[in-house]
Parts: sequence; structure tokens; C-alpha cells
Amino acid sequence: MNIQHAAATEPGFRDSVNLMVERAIDLLDLPEGLSENIHTCNSTYCVRFGVRLRGKVHTFTGYRAVHSDHMEPVKGGIRYAMNVDQDEVEALAALMTYKCALVEAPFGGSKGGLAIDPTEWSEDELEKITRRFAYELTKRDLINPSQNVPAPDMGTGEREMAWIADEFRRMNTTDINARACVTGKPLYAGGIAGRVEATGRGVQYAIREFFRHKEDVQSANLDGELEGKRIIVQGLGNVGYHAAKFLSQEDGAKIIAVIERGGAVSNPDGVDIDALKAHLTETGDVRGFKGGKFQSKGAALLTAECDILIPAAMESAITLKNADDVQAKLIVEAANGPVTAKANEILNDRGCVIIPDLYANAGGVTVSYFEWVKNISHIRFGRMQRRQEETRQSELMAEIEAMTNRKFGDMFRQNYKNGSKEIDLVRSGLDDTMRCSYECMRTVWRENEQCPDLRTAAYIVALQRVAQTYSSLNL
Repeated sequence: MNIQHAAATEPGFRDSVNLMVERAIDLLDLPEGLSENIHTCNSTYCVRFGVRLRGKVHTFTGYRAVHSDHMEPVKGGIRYAMNVDQDEVEALAALMTYKCALVEAPFGGSKGGLAIDPTEWSEDELEKITRRFAYELTKRDLINPSQNVPAPDMGTGEREMAWIADEFRRMNTTDINARACVTGKPLYAGGIAGRVEATGRGVQYAIREFFRHKEDVQSANLDGELEGKRIIVQGLGNVGYHAAKFLSQEDGAKIIAVIERGGAVSNPDGVDIDALKAHLTETGDVRGFKGGKFQSKGAALLTAECDILIPAAMESAITLKNADDVQAKLIVEAANGPVTAKANEILNDRGCVIIPDLYANAGGVTVSYFEWVKNISHIRFGRMQRRQEETRQSELMAEIEAMTNRKFGDMFRQNYKNGSKEIDLVRSGLDDTMRCSYECMRTVWRENEQCPDLRTAAYIVALQRVAQTYSSLNL
């Protein structure tokens, strides 16, 4: 580690986000006072409530921060973790504001959390806790389909979102749009196909888009295609698992190592992601997995040689302590804030390209937007046009076969005639979003000589869009 870097002060997560925003603001000509207005978190609600469990009352602390309501509803996940605090939810809410602006999802930014270890409680106990938390937020309109729409985050998933949606419906029995109060719900409860995979799928689409631009690939001292690239993934939760699975099984990349809390597994020929996930689910640990070499100090592999590093766990994975030793040529931030502001400077100076969380992590909120639209419109995507598409495509194939006196192959016939299912439309919409957002971001990166990296470019695009919305409100 560089001695000068070791002596520097590492900012906290919230300060790190603020530093990155300020770098972009310095490159923009915003009206006086507007940058401060955009920068400031509008409000944070802290609630403490008791739930009778195991024969006594347990007190829990929860938060819901609204960073910006320049557009409503505001949007952002609810996480369950012991280290949840006000600074964290406010930083994450700010990221949501800019993330939504970058991918043109019509939401402001919000975030919530409950200081709890979900593994310490049974399913019945978690349901009671979640419903009470939902009640406390709902009665203050901090859960509402037209004002504030949560989603899953670390420690929560479809199950918790179904409980929250049901609690909201019980409190608002005449609200026809009650299901739209949260996203990330199970399909049977108003969810959308592809939401579980969405953030990981978005990471895949982000990397694909990067590799479509040879100039950008060369900037990272890489060449060629995505196929065969050596990837290290930190975190095999929902995001890391789906990103690793799609990149290895659909794009031919090699996942040479997976880092988890209990250690890491590496295999130069590629780790079987589905087998490792099954082992992790069964045992709760990567130790004992036969498809790779186990290493107890998993974090050490963050600095191992690879082409692409995907930190998909928590914030501050790469800091002043290890940034000098990182050997990855491309870092893709699948988690929120995995690279601190100071580490970002070090990596930029060394020529490492970072695809920022603001963009790479945006698949979840993009598909959440689709789910919210589905709930508001009260109709499944594809229901109106799918069979009509199949009829027209079958007729076209029949006409071509009659004209040429040749038959299409069975595989082509089946694939071509199928109309678009909801999952097809969701993936198409996400792919389009990631392509368009990357193009806007890289245009600023390439054309603005003062813009040093993709992260600053992403913030510039987002801040400009938020500023335009505020300006139109005549504040």
C-alpha cells in the first residue's frame, strides 16, 4: 500500500457520495443555490416501535429518507441490516435520485432500512416486525403508490414486499392502486416477470454495452470481446449470482473467483456458479465446495489478477487500504458504493476504468418502474399483443414458404412465431434502457475534456436532468 495513501483520511459512505456529486457539480453551470437544493436530503424519518415476541417487547429502529421529490413518487429499497443508520439511508437515497435520473425512471430518490439481523428471527416473527414497520411508514405516507414506493434491498425480498403490500391494502381498502405501493413483489401478488434477476441482468447489459465500444475497451487496457474475460465476483447474493450466471452461461466469460463472507472459491477454468450457489444455500458457506480452491481470507482476492472485478456486496469494498493493490482493469460496481471516493481517485490515476453504481446497479429500479406501471395500468405486459404477433408471424412464414417452396427449420419456426411474453418485454426494455443510458454517459465522458471518468459523466447527466426538472417548477 502506498504510504501517502495510507496517511490520507477515508471518508464515510455519505461523505464519499457527496464528494463524487461535488466533482460533477463543479463542472456544471447551475443557477445560484440550485446545486445546494439538489444536494440536500429533503427529509428523514426515524421510527422506534415495539413488537411483542418470545414473551417480551423488543424495540426496533427504522428509517425512511427522502432525498428529492422533484418527481413523485419517490423510489428506493428497504434493507434489513444491523449497521443501518441515518447517514447510510440518506446516502443511498441520494444515489437513488441520481440513478433514476440517469436511466430516466420518473421517480425521486428515497431509501429505507431497519436495524435488524433477519437471520435471528423466524419467518412468523419477521412478518410481525415487517408489518409493524410498514404500518408506521404507511400512516405517514412514506409508503404510498403515488408518493413513496419501496422495493427490496439487502436482507429483504419478495416475501417482505408481499407483507408490506398487504399491510398497505388493509389500511387503504378502497385504493384501487394499492398493489403499486411497493415493487419487487412475487408474481402472484402483482409482481413482474424478471424483477428478481433485474439488477444482475442490468450488470450483464452494462458490461455488454461497454464492450460494444472499442475505444472504451482500449481505455481499460483490454481488447477483444467479453467472451473469455476473467471475472472475479464479490458477493453471491441476488445481484452477484445473477450477474455471474448470465455472464458465464450466456456470454462465455470465466468467473475465476467468487468472494463471500466466509472466504472465497477460485478456479482458473471457471467456477460453476449454479453449483456454488446450491452449495452456499445448503451449507451457508463456500467452504467445502468441490468445484474450486477455498481461501479463508476472501477479501484478499479483491486484489487478485483479473480482467473484470464485480463488487456486488456492500459499500466500501475498495478503499484507501487496498486500492493500490487492485489489479483489475475494469471494475463494475454491481453494489451501491463499493469504491470509496478516495479509492476512486487512486484507480483513475492508474488507468483502471470503473463502470459506476449509478449506472451498473440501475437494473433493479428500471424493472421496478415497469412493475409500478403494470400495477397502475392493471394489465400484464404482452396480454394485448402476444397472440396477434404470433398470428402475423405464422402467416408471414407460410407465405414465404409458399413463394419459395422451401420450409423453415423447426427451431427457427418455433422461435420466430412466438409472441413476446412479459419476460421478453421486460428484458427488452431493460436492455434498451442500459444502452441509451450508457450512450448519454459516455458522450459526456468522451466530449467533455474536463470530465475524468464515467462516474463523473453519469453524475453530470443525472444532475442536469434533476436541475431541469427543478427549473421547470419555478422554484
